[in-house]
Amino acid sequence: FPMAKRDFLQFSDLDGAEVRQLIARARQLKGGAAPALAPGKTLAMIFEKSSTRTRVSFEVGMAQLGGHALFLSSRDTQLGRGEPIADTARVLARMVDCVMIRNDSQSDQAEFAQASAVPVINGLSDLHHPCQILADLQTYVEQRGEIQGRRVAWLGDGNNVCHSFVQAAAVLDFELQVACPSGYAPDAQLLARYGSNTTVTDDPLAAARRADLVVTDVWASMGQEHDAGSRGGALQDYQVNAQVMALAASNALFMHCLPAHRGEEVSAEVIDGPQSVVWEEAGNRLHAQKALLEFLLTQI
Repeated sequence: FPMAKRDFLQFSDLDGAEVRQLIARARQLKGGAAPALAPGKTLAMIFEKSSTRTRVSFEVGMAQLGGHALFLSSRDTQLGRGEPIADTARVLARMVDCVMIRNDSQSDQAEFAQASAVPVINGLSDLHHPCQILADLQTYVEQRGEIQGRRVAWLGDGNNVCHSFVQAAAVLDFELQVACPSGYAPDAQLLARYGSNTTVTDDPLAAARRADLVVTDVWASMGQEHDAGSRGGALQDYQVNAQVMALAASNALFMHCLPAHRGEEVSAEVIDGPQSVVWEEAGNRLHAQKALLEFLLTQI
């Protein structure tokens, strides 16, 4: 009998062995290994928020796996006209093999997944960005080997990407130091449940000390642009710059999920410098997502 369908709505939906399996498979697929996915599979991609890397990586990924991807924006579907989320999920599950959603609401994604008979993937929500972290981990493993026991520093806003890092630290047993000002810490409930490997501080230099990997993100995420001025003022001391990287381990890497604002959350010297692996990280979105799609679509 087929197994129950799996969703990937947050990083903790996978265990450590599965994450390592996915990273290994992503590296094989990147190296040209033949996909194990049956041809003709279809992925529906629902975009309520704009995207470059997420859309291109999933669309190209499905094509390379021998399948097809459908781009659905809220402007083009009945979701944008008020059709209940569960109704859309039930209909799509009868026509496609998998659904990826990029929107503002983790709870809407959970409602969609509950009603869907096919796997549902979080392409970004207000609370999590798990696909990004899969690519980040693949990149670290390619460059430096096993991440278990390593020290990762997150500087800036405790946002959705940071939340996925908190879960990843617990799943893969690495140390996460989150440096952020008061009012910008990761979600308290999430920390209470998954924060066993995470320390939150307001001292960016202390967080960066001896870090094997330094990560940041924009100070104003999509939908927060109107608040960019006040957010920038609160976060200005959390820029990743040469001073920060000098405190990290000598072979530390720098990552950013992009798009980046040079001179704000990261200096041009760092993001364009020799420790930065942001382009490899972005390119690995394609391969990590191929491995994820193959995994989810061969479970059912």
